[in-house]
Amino acid sequence: MERIEKNTKKTFLSGVLLLTLSTVLVKVVGLIYKIPMLSYLGSEGMGYFNSAYEIYALFCVISTAGLPVALSVLISGALAKGQGNRIKRIYRVSLSVFLTIGIVGTAVMLLLAQRFCALIRSENAYYSILSIAPTVFFICVSSAIRGYFQGYQKMMPTAVSQILEAVGKLVFGLLFARMALLKGFDTPRVAAFAGLGLTLGTAVSVLYLLVEKARFCPAEEIIAKTNACGGAEECGQIRKTLARLAVPMTLGASLVSITKLIDMAMILRRLQSIGLDEVAANEAYGSYTTLALSVFGLLPTLVNAVALPLIPMLSAAIASHDLGRQAQIVKSSYRLTSIFALPASLGISAFARPILMLLFASEPETVSVAAPLLSYLGISVFLSCMITATNSVLHAYQVVNRPILSMMAGAAVKIISSYLLIGIPSIALAGAPISSFLCNATVVLFNLYFAARLCPMNDLRSVFLKPMLTSTAAVGLSYLFYHLIALRIGEGAVLTLVSVLLAAVLYFIFS
Repeated sequence: MERIEKNTKKTFLSGVLLLTLSTVLVKVVGLIYKIPMLSYLGSEGMGYFNSAYEIYALFCVISTAGLPVALSVLISGALAKGQGNRIKRIYRVSLSVFLTIGIVGTAVMLLLAQRFCALIRSENAYYSILSIAPTVFFICVSSAIRGYFQGYQKMMPTAVSQILEAVGKLVFGLLFARMALLKGFDTPRVAAFAGLGLTLGTAVSVLYLLVEKARFCPAEEIIAKTNACGGAEECGQIRKTLARLAVPMTLGASLVSITKLIDMAMILRRLQSIGLDEVAANEAYGSYTTLALSVFGLLPTLVNAVALPLIPMLSAAIASHDLGRQAQIVKSSYRLTSIFALPASLGISAFARPILMLLFASEPETVSVAAPLLSYLGISVFLSCMITATNSVLHAYQVVNRPILSMMAGAAVKIISSYLLIGIPSIALAGAPISSFLCNATVVLFNLYFAARLCPMNDLRSVFLKPMLTSTAAVGLSYLFYHLIALRIGEGAVLTLVSVLLAAVLYFIFS
């Protein structure tokens, strides 16, 4: 028994590590993709592309947030009982659900493309929406197969398919965008060709997963003799169980995606209300999403993985009713998140312009627009990481509705503050990252309150105080070093890298 538990723990941790590495690689490839794509599309074209992508992301969340996890739970449960026939039935029923969602989602994007454009006041995003729409169907198919493999605790197909999807988007997107430019197409159509690259990249990922599924022949399913389709009553029961497990997670993730979609529409509409035309509004939005949000999104991915191995430990402590152990694990989760996220957060805020110039040196005008926005966003890196940490704690206690309430409160704050701030000409687009900070702060405060009710802890300030002080000292000194040297020899990539490295070394020393 002890040996089995060790193997299970080892499998879990190796799966977490594999998926974390693939996610980081996908983020890096995505950032690399945006550097040349920005030169092809410009800020205006990236605005159209990102607008279409946010609409697609909403449909994508429905198929990828909760259903694959629910599918993996059902399959792993049937696998533990040796029910090969039930595994077949679960997969086939689930696949039909995924295919239905994919077909409906793609059809809605295609048929309502013009209405979406009217909603966000970006008529030129029409062709980008059309080119990305089929991706919804492909992502649903891939989610079904990924959930199936995850039920068998096989994370390699998911990791490889994610990387293939990212690389495919990079290769096909750049290739098609360049072809469109050479043919003399206008910016909206070039952006649509870039969107077609995303669709083909996802199709390649699905093809790989289909091949892996055909090659995978587990013994439990081979020896199963009963009809895999099962009766109508059992299939209905499987659908109900899928919905019961998936709906809470999907609702929480959908709130995030809906908030982003509303935020996008808010930005474009409010910028036009203070005097910008559609092209200028899309240029500003493209600069913000392509540069500032891309760098912002990379760091939480790297930092959030730190807390993941602590969650199964917390679940075990909850099961054993060990309150002292629970408090220790939760405190460690918060402390580790703070240790890694706070210096990253302050570093991005302080070095926003040098970092963007390092990555997008060929676009100095776009950098000048995005750098102040990234400085505001940098503060939210820590809060974004804390949202993941606190959500994980609440999920370990199986109170899945609490994170949804927190997100609803944060979304309300985001929408109201974004509307008010962006409509002030002196603030304009800076209202978007400021409202993101207010939203994330609201979610974290609610989550901390809910977690404290479940697991009371004393002296929580010490968890955050030391990392905050050491981060401020390290980043402050390296920032001073950067500007003193820049006054003598000028700015440059080498100075940026040396300054960031200096901040890391000082933080290690002070800690």
